[in-house]
Amino acid sequence: MFRRLLVANRGEIALRVIRACHELDVEAVAVYSTADKNCLHVRRADHAVCIGPPAPQHSYLSVPSVIAAGKITGCEAVHPGYGFLAENALFARTCEEQELVFIGPTPESMDRLGDKSLAKHIMKEAGLPTIPGSDGPVPDVACALSVAAQVGFPLMVKAVAGGGGRGMRLVEREDQLERAFMAASAEAKAAFGNGDLYVEKAIIDPHHIEIQVLGDGHGGVLTLGERDCSVQRRHQKVIEESPSPLLDAARRDRLQELVRHACGRVGYVSAGTLEFLADHDKNFYFMEMNTRVQVEHPVSEMVTGVDVIQEQIRIAAGEPLLTTGSLTPWGHSMEFRINAEDPANGFLPRAGRIEQMTLPGGPGVRLDTHLYAGYVVPPYYDSLLAKLVVWGRDRSSCIARGLRALNELEIVGIPTTRDLHRDILRHPAFREGRFSTSFLEEAKLELPTLCGGSSHD
Repeated sequence: MFRRLLVANRGEIALRVIRACHELDVEAVAVYSTADKNCLHVRRADHAVCIGPPAPQHSYLSVPSVIAAGKITGCEAVHPGYGFLAENALFARTCEEQELVFIGPTPESMDRLGDKSLAKHIMKEAGLPTIPGSDGPVPDVACALSVAAQVGFPLMVKAVAGGGGRGMRLVEREDQLERAFMAASAEAKAAFGNGDLYVEKAIIDPHHIEIQVLGDGHGGVLTLGERDCSVQRRHQKVIEESPSPLLDAARRDRLQELVRHACGRVGYVSAGTLEFLADHDKNFYFMEMNTRVQVEHPVSEMVTGVDVIQEQIRIAAGEPLLTTGSLTPWGHSMEFRINAEDPANGFLPRAGRIEQMTLPGGPGVRLDTHLYAGYVVPPYYDSLLAKLVVWGRDRSSCIARGLRALNELEIVGIPTTRDLHRDILRHPAFREGRFSTSFLEEAKLELPTLCGGSSHD
């Protein structure tokens, strides 16, 4: 096991990794920008290094600065968390060159599976069902029209790199294709430095299902059941839960079996997530793979008892998985992303001082956050403030516990998405499991927080 590890991230996920390190008796070194000097992850680390000014490109995204922090503090390994450099193959290679173990998949895996078009081809060869579409990037609108003639409308144009819904457009008619193609390419170029797109058939109002996987590099693969991430806003996940209300035991077992086989065939190492779309007939199609730990990994931890971050660290240290195969979720878990956003004002991100906080507790409640009373939320980074995760013996008790925990959670000083989550949990369609990725758009007039009302009791 490592003696000292660099945590190359900030906020909630940095604190999450630091806690995993301490439970493994590993020293944790934090990095921080000048805007984050008072952030909780800096306080909880054994050592901390300032790596630059607030702008991410001059701090958390600066490969030389992060590598230097690891070297001068005598670290043996680097955990990138999620976001920032987590899926940067160049960073992973630089770590290797500087004799720092990168805690994640190999750079080759990131190159191959981080390219969505190539990943689709690889996973199709490995036996996963895929959405009909182009065999690779399409160079221009004319080629996109050719694919459309084969698969039909509606279709999606998608960036081959990146994620989070950027560089993605739904095209319902032929006369919309050129404008959507150019806009998606420009957005992808600005966001990821790569404007390449691929084209596939659109699955209308699907469920978004993902499988958490761990590979140990010794031939061992473990799947931790599925997460349903269908409650989304503009392709950004809002609530995640496990197990999915869509799947029965037979479908769950079959999907996990396919994923285990595919990951074994490609030799995947570390934590990863395979994402699928499910249509109205419950047919599943591989969409993409995230070669990193996900924001919503605690949901899988709550229903399996597996610490995904600790397993990542153990795998990077050369240890095999203690258990392989597939785990069946025990009970039910949900995660609510508490963001510094104003849902009643177009989800406008907000920065500012946390004047007061009251944290939820009790059985089956977990809160992953870097907040504290007096903390000033900076305007430079992602709006995620906290992840409230609850567990119950079944879905209905999980919803009840989620409402109770959300009612207990108080963050005073800036607007948050807390009340939106309460609205969703009270909505009949959500409670009955009758929802898709279109849920928020379809239900927005019935959610008080989104239509100018109040969800307060």
